[in-house]
Amino acid sequence: MNEILILLILGLIAGMLSGMVGIGGGIIIVPALVYFLGFSQHSAQGTVLFMFLFPIGILGVYNYYQAGYIDWKTAAIMGITFFAGSFLGSKIAINIDQTLMKRIFGGIIFLISLKMLFGK
Repeated sequence: MNEILILLILGLIAGMLSGMVGIGGGIIIVPALVYFLGFSQHSAQGTVLFMFLFPIGILGVYNYYQAGYIDWKTAAIMGITFFAGSFLGSKIAINIDQTLMKRIFGGIIFLISLKMLFGK
């Protein structure tokens, strides 16, 4: 039951952050699954990708659409390339050692955070 509560809270927080600032799946849920629920890095990443198969962002998208904040052309182009990139990235990731995968993941988040904190 404790695991279900963690998942419910995690989903709610990640959904709220996704709706607020566009983050959630990779930055919040993957590390939480690894460190709070004991998932392997690969299992956490695969689980989050499966979660994205559902139209989980539809209500958030609707709110942004209503406010006029969606660039449909950009979203369509990136969605198509994201589709292909997801396939290629998963093929690469499942063949990388879990420890190295955690380091790659953490390094990417670290570099992005530095850019956001200190960049223009």
